[in-house]
Amino acid sequence: MSHVLVGRVVLRKPTADIMVNIPEYYAGKNVLITGATGFMGKVLLEKLLRSCPEVKSVYVMVRSKAGQNPQARVADMVNCKLFERLQDEQPGFVEKIIAVSSDLTLPELDLSKEDQNILAENVNIVFHCAATIRFNEPLKDAMQLNVLATQKMLALAHRMKHLQIFIHISTAYANCDRELIEEIVYSPPIDYRRLIDSLDWMDDELVSAMTPKLIGKRPNTYTFTKALAEYMVQQEAGDLNVAIIRPSIVGASWKEPFPGWIDNFNGPSGIFIAAGKGILRTMRASNDAVADLVPVDVVINATLAAAWYSGSQMLNRPKNILVYNCTTGGINPFHWGEVEYHVISTFKRNPLEQAFRRPNVNLTSNHLINQYWIAVSHKAPAFLYDLYLRLIGREPR
Repeated sequence: MSHVLVGRVVLRKPTADIMVNIPEYYAGKNVLITGATGFMGKVLLEKLLRSCPEVKSVYVMVRSKAGQNPQARVADMVNCKLFERLQDEQPGFVEKIIAVSSDLTLPELDLSKEDQNILAENVNIVFHCAATIRFNEPLKDAMQLNVLATQKMLALAHRMKHLQIFIHISTAYANCDRELIEEIVYSPPIDYRRLIDSLDWMDDELVSAMTPKLIGKRPNTYTFTKALAEYMVQQEAGDLNVAIIRPSIVGASWKEPFPGWIDNFNGPSGIFIAAGKGILRTMRASNDAVADLVPVDVVINATLAAAWYSGSQMLNRPKNILVYNCTTGGINPFHWGEVEYHVISTFKRNPLEQAFRRPNVNLTSNHLINQYWIAVSHKAPAFLYDLYLRLIGREPR
C-alpha cells in the first residue's frame, strides 16, 4: 500500500493497476457543484477543469441575484483573475460549465422538473459546498442553509442513477467542543429531526432566546448546524457513497492557480487587513494556540483526491462514511503569536493604502486587559475620528 498525504488527510492508495489516477478518474464524468460562486467553490471549479481536462461537464447550481440570472453570474465569475491561467491553457473551458437555476432554501431546491431529470440522469459526482459561514447567523437561517439544504441535496442524490460519490464539505470545528476529533461522525446532543419540527412553529424571538441552550458548548450556530448536518448525512445517506471533508480555517491560496489568491475579507483575511490598516489593535487570543490555517488550494486538492479515492471504492467501500480532516494540527503547527509577528512585520514593510494608523496588533488571553485596550485603542480613537468628521461636515465612519 502506498500513501498520499494531503494536508491532514492520509489517503491509502491501492496499487496502480487497480486504481486509475485522479485526472483519469474524472475523465468523461459529469460533476455537480453547489456553492460554486463562493470562495471554495470557485477554486474547486477552476482546479477541476484545469487539472482534469477530460471531465465531461460541470453543473453548477446558482440562484438569481441582484437582477442577474445564473448564466450571467457564472459568466462574471469566470471572468476574474482566478480563471486566467485556465483561460490560457484551455480557452474553451466555459463550454463545460452548465449553470442550473436553483435556490437551496426553497422546496425541491427550486429546480425545474426538466433540470431535476437532467441531473438525475447524468451526474456522477456531487460536491456539496454551499453553506452559510456566518458565525452569528440566526439559528433558523443557519438550519435552513446548513442542514435542510443538505437534506434536500441528499434527496436529489438518491434520484441520481449513475452517482458514484457525494462529497459533503463540513468544518473541522463542527466538533470543537471535543478535545480529540477523529475521522468519524459524532452524535449531536439534539435530534435534528425534532429540532427541525420545533423550529417550524417557533417564532424568531423564542428561537433567539433558546439558541444558547440549544447550541450548548459550541460557540455559535455555524459549528452547531454543521455538526447536525454531518449526523444527518450519516443517517440519511442510505446506500449512497458519501464522504465528508472537514477543513479548518481556510485562507488564501498557497500555489494554485497562483500564490495569495482570495476574494473576500471573511475569517483570517479580514483580521489581517484590519490589523494592516491599523483598525484592529487588540484581539483576545492565546499566543500559544495553534492557528490552524489551511490554504484553499490544499483543501481543494484534498477534496478532489477524496472524491477520487472514495468514488473508486464503490464496489469495495467501507461500511462507515469516510471522513477526511483537512487541517494542519500538530504536523506543522503555526501559532497565533507567530501570526501576530508576521502580520505586523509584513505590513510595516509593505504598508496598505489609506491606513488608519500604523499597524500594531497585540494578542492577549486576559479578558480585562483586552477590554481595556478595546476602549483605549478601538473605541476612543473611533469616537474622536467620527467627531472630527462631523466637525468638517462629513459622514461619520
